[in-house]
Amino acid sequence: MTNWELIAPCHFGLEAVLKREILDLGYEISSVENGKVTFIGDEEAVAYANIFLRTTERILIKIGEFKAETFDELFEATKALPWEKFIPEDGKFWVAKANSVKSKLFSPSDIQSIMKKAMVERLKKVYKKDWFAETGPSFPLRVTLMNDIVTVGLDTTGVSLHKRGYRQMTAKAPITETLAAALILLTPWKKDRILVDPMCGSGTFPIEAAMIAADMAPGMHREFLAQQWTKLIPKECWEDAFEEARERVNTDIEVDIQGYDIDPEVIKAARANARLAGVDGMIHFQQRAIQDFHHPKKYGFIIFNPPYGERIAEKAELPALYREIGERYRALDSWSMYLITSYEDAERYIGKKADKNRKIYNGMMKTYFYQYMGPKPPRRNTARQ
Repeated sequence: MTNWELIAPCHFGLEAVLKREILDLGYEISSVENGKVTFIGDEEAVAYANIFLRTTERILIKIGEFKAETFDELFEATKALPWEKFIPEDGKFWVAKANSVKSKLFSPSDIQSIMKKAMVERLKKVYKKDWFAETGPSFPLRVTLMNDIVTVGLDTTGVSLHKRGYRQMTAKAPITETLAAALILLTPWKKDRILVDPMCGSGTFPIEAAMIAADMAPGMHREFLAQQWTKLIPKECWEDAFEEARERVNTDIEVDIQGYDIDPEVIKAARANARLAGVDGMIHFQQRAIQDFHHPKKYGFIIFNPPYGERIAEKAELPALYREIGERYRALDSWSMYLITSYEDAERYIGKKADKNRKIYNGMMKTYFYQYMGPKPPRRNTARQ
């Protein structure tokens, strides 16, 4: 087995959640930076990380890192990397994405073009060929430049990991699966506690919660680009990881996970998505407006993604909506509430300052994860009588 540095990108502000997930899988963390966690892993780790991690967008094999302030330096340093260890003679290879922040080289298209030429030059000498048909498996590269330091990663995932495969129908302004999972994992919610999303849209929060409760690996029903790399990552690595994922699933547990929305068509979509995810029997979906939300039990959790008011017409409705959210929350007995929004006046209209407020970047949008912490339920007395 070969030990690599593996890069796991995530939403800015959620690095600690991803780090904990990687440690729970049994891998050693080598660094934590804004928007990514790097860890040490072998061929098996590529399979396990892609299948089991809930909060990363993809898994990259770190090919190299170097400083480049000119295109000549970029070309020569790229050419010096051991591409032949990863890309076979028939491999299709290209720089799929290049990001540059605070660096002298800033044109993504130029960076992509120069690095591709450098890779070709290297592989020409190794394989003693002047031209590559590139008819084999795909090997896309992702490159970041930060303060003139170039980090080169080989994408093992392909389609982003937030594409679990279950969300065929989406509502307006959906939250991604990876972000929803990360926010749930940021809370102290456990599967023996009530969880409600009162504005559930296409059902992402309830579905991700049910998958966590059932110990269902988020990537167990999809494919990954690196499954084609049989010379680099043995087929058995994937087979073992998928088999373990199947063995761990337990959908027979008792849970109380609920999703409500005012739109009947949206509720229909949420139910369809839950069926595709294999957790429809674990979630109760119902058409219900936020104004009608109430619950007789104690110590539950609300987690949701209310409207942000990105459209001008919606913005005027936000004060009344967030006042209603505050009133509904205060009417509950000993509950906790967690909501993500970019609306700056959320706390003002909810009528209470959050116990914690975490800044999270949802793409390029700055959002806040407001956390209202209710009391813990009393411990059950498990002592023998």
